[in-house]
Amino acid sequence: MFSKEKIVQLQVQDVRYPTSKTLDGSDSVHTDPDYSVAYVTLTTDTGACGYGITFTLGAGTDVVVKAIELLKRKVVDKSVHDIFTNYRAFYRSLTQDSQMRWLGPEKGIVHLATAAVTNAVWDLAARLANKPLWKFVVDIPVEDLVAMIDWSYTSDVISEREIVEMLKEGQSTKEERIKELEKDGYPAYITSVGWLGYSDEKVKRLTNEKLGEGWTAFKMKVGVSQEDDMRRAELIRSLIGPDNKLMMDANQIWDVKDAITRMKQLKKYNPYWIEEPTSPDDVDGHAQISQALREHNIGVATGEMCQNRVMFKQFLKLHAMQFCQIDSCRVGGVTEVLAIMVLARKFGVPVVPHAGGVGLCELVRHYSMIDYVLISGKISDRMCEYAEHLHEHFTDEAEIKNARYVLPYKPGFSCEMKKEAVETYNFPDGSYWKN
Repeated sequence: MFSKEKIVQLQVQDVRYPTSKTLDGSDSVHTDPDYSVAYVTLTTDTGACGYGITFTLGAGTDVVVKAIELLKRKVVDKSVHDIFTNYRAFYRSLTQDSQMRWLGPEKGIVHLATAAVTNAVWDLAARLANKPLWKFVVDIPVEDLVAMIDWSYTSDVISEREIVEMLKEGQSTKEERIKELEKDGYPAYITSVGWLGYSDEKVKRLTNEKLGEGWTAFKMKVGVSQEDDMRRAELIRSLIGPDNKLMMDANQIWDVKDAITRMKQLKKYNPYWIEEPTSPDDVDGHAQISQALREHNIGVATGEMCQNRVMFKQFLKLHAMQFCQIDSCRVGGVTEVLAIMVLARKFGVPVVPHAGGVGLCELVRHYSMIDYVLISGKISDRMCEYAEHLHEHFTDEAEIKNARYVLPYKPGFSCEMKKEAVETYNFPDGSYWKN
């Protein structure tokens, strides 16, 4: 099933976009982000390539690049066949290196580096199989797929036998779900109308444009001042009407009590969820906020900076999240994201991927398709984020039709960047940064 081509080279580049100039991506904490990636290219002995990214905000991308270079020895001179026939061992060789794990373990820069490397490995394998990543994954026999995933520290809530049985439940009907996705796509919501640095005039213009395109779910940033939050929420709610969804994202700005107070003030605008209301590591705090806002029908969404499956397990088990926001580059790549989505199904929490960043929309659409086809079998209570920035720099850019993600068909994980984009924005030697 897996190609025997050998990986002979790993190259990594620091690619940065000057989004701070337009305040695209700005929020209460990240006020001037330069959307960036550490960009990995794997090359085999036959010249085939696989590509992977991890997402950053500018400064510090070079540190992630260095961590990836330190992982190079774990990948080069291995065949795709050897990696995938014992993928769990390969994955643990990256995450459990007896010296480098001290820099984590399974968190921070070393885990971002792991994501970039493993994303490239899966992209390469899917390309060699001539399948888009989502199809490559759902076609792997269930027992084999479960055996690839590192389930360490999750056996207290779910067993591998239970996971196999869970995933086998939907096998007989998965082709029906694929046909549905081919016909209708996957529901999306839009974030790029409400960045915190945008003027009210720009927010109004963008919101009206997106309404005209058929969008029915919108997200805005909150967390600067009560007055600003109320004014912006009033503006967007007045434009989108009472029936469309409005989500809010605080990007970790508040303490627990402040989050509860501020959201009770904002409840009049009927927010569907509050995202990252407090520290991304504060499981108990999220649980307190969830409980306090339950009577107001405001859910708590988090996960984009949740560092590994063990943290997600705690959030899910303690009812600290009502929406599970996987990120394609924060945790350790494909298999850890699959583990998190399985845990979310176990606890009955819908997966709504985070995608505010360069390349993230391209990647997470694959996960939403996998969730529906293979894991949850549900689509009515979930949607995938879409942010309208920088897609043109990828060879397989995310496509939206009628406010829904179009099913990707090109082989691979959609990580490949256009050559001219890398040459222009490679830091510090690309033509943009030199000039």
